[in-house]
Parts: sequence; C-alpha cells; structure tokens
Amino acid sequence: MAFRDTTMKDESAEPIIVVIDDEQQLRRLLRVSLEANGYRVFEAPNGKLGLVEVASRRPDLVVLDLGLPDMDGLDVVARLREWSAVPIVILSVRDSEHDKVTALRGGADDYLTKPFSTAELLVRLQVARRHAQTEVAAAIFTSGTLKVDLTSRSVNVNGQPVRLTKTEYALLRFFVRNAGKVLTHSQIMESVWGPNNREKTNYLHVYMTYLREKIEETPAKPALLVTEPRIGYRLNVDSRFQLSADRTKLKGAKLENA
Repeated sequence: MAFRDTTMKDESAEPIIVVIDDEQQLRRLLRVSLEANGYRVFEAPNGKLGLVEVASRRPDLVVLDLGLPDMDGLDVVARLREWSAVPIVILSVRDSEHDKVTALRGGADDYLTKPFSTAELLVRLQVARRHAQTEVAAAIFTSGTLKVDLTSRSVNVNGQPVRLTKTEYALLRFFVRNAGKVLTHSQIMESVWGPNNREKTNYLHVYMTYLREKIEETPAKPALLVTEPRIGYRLNVDSRFQLSADRTKLKGAKLENA
C-alpha cells in the first residue's frame, strides 16, 4: 500500500483526544469532563503545538478553538487536512453563519459555539467519531522512486530532496491523496486553483510539465503522472507494476501525453 503509519496504536485503549485552545481554564474543564467519560486527553495552547500533538499522538478526535494566539484555527484545519482525516470539532466564540460555513467547508466535522453544554459536546464528539474514518499521523506515500511525506511536506526522488513551488506541491499533494484514481481536468483545476478556474486547463498542462520534469525519470515518457487521454491524469500507485499493466492494455495503441 502506498500509505503507511510510522507508529503503532493500541486499538483496545481509550480514545485519544487533542484539545487545542489557549484558555487554560477551559482546557482544564474539558480534561476533567472528557477523562470522566473515558477519553485520554492531550492539550496544546496554540496552533503549532497542536499540530505537533496531532502528528505524534494520532488522536481519534480533535477539539479546536479558532482564536489561537499564533495562527487562526482555520489555518490549523487546513494544515491538518493536508495529511489527516481525524474528526475535528470546533469550539469557538465566533457565532456567525459565515464562520461556521467557512470552517465546515474547510474540513471541520462539527461546530459548537461558546459557551456550550458539556453534554452536547460529548454527544457531538461521539457522532463525529462514528461518522469519520480516522487516518492520522505520518502519512508517507511511495511509488517507484517517488517519496512524499505529507506531514513534513517533503518530496524525494531516488533518495534526493526535490524543491517544489507552492503550486507544484499543491498539485502533487492532490494526486497523492487520490493516488491510483483517474482525476479529471476540472477536478484538478478546482482543487488546486479554485472553482472559478475549472476551465483554465492551460495552467494545468504547464504545471504538469513542470512537475514531471522534477519527479519523473524520463519526463517525456512519464511513469508516475500518466495521462488519461481526453479525461485527465492519474498518479500510479506503484509505477513499476502499473506501467507494465498499461503497456499490456495499450499494446498497439497510440499513447497520448500532454
């Protein structure tokens, strides 16, 4: 499998929850309530430490405040969603519809405003955990000579680090998170460049060329980022095996590359 976890987890243990909030009194209240209901609780007073806790603890749930001292909670959600599917429940004094919609669209699973009922929070945590499939911690993708560490945002080819621009990395990350799937041009454009750029596929062709030049052994004959003619592209889960399968299927046919 392309992804692997670098840490082991005892499935029989009580569920782990990371609370990211700068209010010490609130963290103390949550710890008492959550531990009384069978959770193991770890705390972080800011976003950066919260990201570290999630990466190291592999929690079953995250409770997150939006008003953190070092970074906005929405940025924490975005960073977590780059490599983790852990359920995230927002606790915030922000009660506008815009804030709630933005957080939920950004990847949060639920939103509860302060002040809140502890009983309601416990129920929402149970629902979030039940509905979400947790895939946390050091997700490392490998295919052929390519290695992508989503937690550290590092890319290596043949054991050597590769420097990517912000857009190149966003493009590669989208392929990694959908490895083996055929992605249409419009899907890729919307994910990387936004919904208003679905039809501007010339951007995609240019950046696919840039990306292939950096990660493919032979960019003119890509083995990792392969073209699906008239549809889009696909990142091979393991190019050594997939490429031979493609050659068998396409024997006698003309190969098309963007």
